Amino acid sequence: MAAATVVLVVILQVGFIIRALLRAGLSPSARLAWVTIISALPGVGIAAYFLFGEIRLARAGRERMREVRIKLRAAQRTMSTDVIAHTGAAHPAFAAGLATSQFPPLRGNRLTLLSEGDDMMHDVFDAIAQAQDHVHVLFYIWLPDDTGTRMAQVLMDAARRGVSCRVLVDDHGARRLIRSNLWQLMGAAGVALERAAPVGNPFVSLLFQRIDLRNHRKIIVVDNRLSWVGSRNCADGAFAIKPRFAPWVDILVRVEGPVVQQQQAVFLHDWMTHHAEDLSHMLRAPAPPAPNGQDGGVTAQVIASGPDDIYTTPSDALRAMIYAATDRLMLTTPYYVPDPALHTAICSAAERGVQTDLILPARNDSAIVGAASESLYPDLLRAGVRIHLFRPGLIHSKIVTVDGQFGMIGTANLDHRSFDLNYENSLLFKCAGFTECLDQRQRSYIDRATRIDRADVADWSIIRRLRNNTLALASPLL
Repeated sequence: MAAATVVLVVILQVGFIIRALLRAGLSPSARLAWVTIISALPGVGIAAYFLFGEIRLARAGRERMREVRIKLRAAQRTMSTDVIAHTGAAHPAFAAGLATSQFPPLRGNRLTLLSEGDDMMHDVFDAIAQAQDHVHVLFYIWLPDDTGTRMAQVLMDAARRGVSCRVLVDDHGARRLIRSNLWQLMGAAGVALERAAPVGNPFVSLLFQRIDLRNHRKIIVVDNRLSWVGSRNCADGAFAIKPRFAPWVDILVRVEGPVVQQQQAVFLHDWMTHHAEDLSHMLRAPAPPAPNGQDGGVTAQVIASGPDDIYTTPSDALRAMIYAATDRLMLTTPYYVPDPALHTAICSAAERGVQTDLILPARNDSAIVGAASESLYPDLLRAGVRIHLFRPGLIHSKIVTVDGQFGMIGTANLDHRSFDLNYENSLLFKCAGFTECLDQRQRSYIDRATRIDRADVADWSIIRRLRNNTLALASPLL
């Protein structure tokens, strides 16, 4: 009996190794990681590959997404050529963004960087309080704390006065809200509610789909006129579910102009994927007009990505941005476990003389990701990258700026999960004035950070380096 079990395990081992070697779209580093795990840990490795080794979507869900995408693309208005922008040095990045989500770069937008801290959400609350037609809200995490309660209240007030309010939350990230009275109260007040990526019975679901795929987007659209993009979840900065890392420091940007309709399209895609309501007609409405006055000349493009679009990701646009840098490059992210190509691009920028600043949290809420990030510090420092470890809380903003001219903000971290597994939403923009606003915000992060150098890393213990480099072997899978 024991011999038969060993033979069965070996057969399964060989089968899963062959499957990992033959799987299309897998990077060599990820392929090697899986072969190593399956070989070294036969039972655990086989189970891990079955659960997390492949991006499996339920057939019905994949088909539904395809149908919704076709319907929305047919409904979306063709932008006139005087709105589609010429992007100069940033053209390769915008071209990569177009390939990812089929949205062209549009000019005539206004981006407003909101204040840091919980006060940033007041801008959203005030706009919802003045909404006339509809409010669309999508969050990965929504907690029933002060911020989450206030958001629910303004939505309920809007719904009671006849505004169509739709709320979509990730089934895992917003589980505390879904289980709270607020969820029931919003539904009773007339707010339409839906859950994205519902897990259901995990023991049944894992047979048909990968259950750790998450909708990590944060989108708010009011009256097809205003929108917001950034890293902020619907939660207090104190972040009750992980308070020892607080405050969580985020970024939120108000968006006005034609690109709001691209934000709307992303929300509608996700809503219609999970809800039978057909809202494609909303994309036939005229695009929001270009704002007049100062900072109304921003060229912007939404880059939405997800595990159903595995061939193009935000990493493609980011690499194009970085290779275009000639003077300075600033990057802020809580999670730095990039694919090798992006890591090489960042090191290459510093090596060719671009002033490159990377802002990371001093304490990461994920010990594994933090260790994998540390394993890359020696490469970065040798190349000349200046690493700044933010100390008063967890830096959660996701910002990349290039040469003081263009950049990207949104929900995507510089890690494999954001590029390959999560549904993400980012905004690529070109505007010297707004880029300077973001550079100032990032310089304020640096003022609250400690710079680490090669001598600091050289002083790490053997145990710390061994831990970092061992956990980094799994970095293609994180």
